[in-house]
Amino acid sequence: MAEPQKEDATPLPFGAANRDADLGELLAHVMQCWDDERRALSRQLHDSLGSSLTALTMHLALLTQKLPQEKALQDRAAQMKQLLLNVIDSNRQTQLKLWNDKLEFLGVNVALKELAEQFGASQPLQVLCSLPEEELECPRQVGVALLRTLEEGLANITAHAGASSVDIVLDDNEDETTLTVKDNGSGPQGALDGDLSKHGLRCLRERLAAVGGTLTLTDNTTGGSTLTANIPKTASA
Repeated sequence: MAEPQKEDATPLPFGAANRDADLGELLAHVMQCWDDERRALSRQLHDSLGSSLTALTMHLALLTQKLPQEKALQDRAAQMKQLLLNVIDSNRQTQLKLWNDKLEFLGVNVALKELAEQFGASQPLQVLCSLPEEELECPRQVGVALLRTLEEGLANITAHAGASSVDIVLDDNEDETTLTVKDNGSGPQGALDGDLSKHGLRCLRERLAAVGGTLTLTDNTTGGSTLTANIPKTASA
């Protein structure tokens, strides 16, 4: 009786191209899980902590009305109210840092515009933001990638002093969507692959690659740099 043939245990070749594709897919999955967890945590802060703080504000207002009209008591109640309002604002800011709910409920244009306005209000420079008149319609992953691009671009401008103006332009046509963040500051400069310390930019590049897009960082001839995210419509459909 013939012995059963043994299966070939030789591992299949795993070339550099296959490894890069596998790592890219893994990184895209990790980022998606990260986004889902941040979104869930933001909603939990809104639904549980946010509602509790709102109820506490109402109880404090009712209690204040019942207090004797003594200055010391009224001043203490006012301090408690202000402290509670600060906690509510801090909770809201934490929610936005975790996940911008305007991206889902109001759209990409509103989320980008609000971020640009907040940046302009907090920094001593001029911020010009040009967005399409019609709301950008795209998959959620693409909207997140565009928002993260603007966040990263503005964060780099803050970290590198010298900029007096920032131009933010979102172009959308039949073939592609392009977001450009241009400043006249002093950095960061050079190609994305040239500096291992630019982990934020490199992670952003992989996020865009996951939706079929590309990220470029170029030096301006007049100073400063331009960060550009380009996403073809066929890739993100």
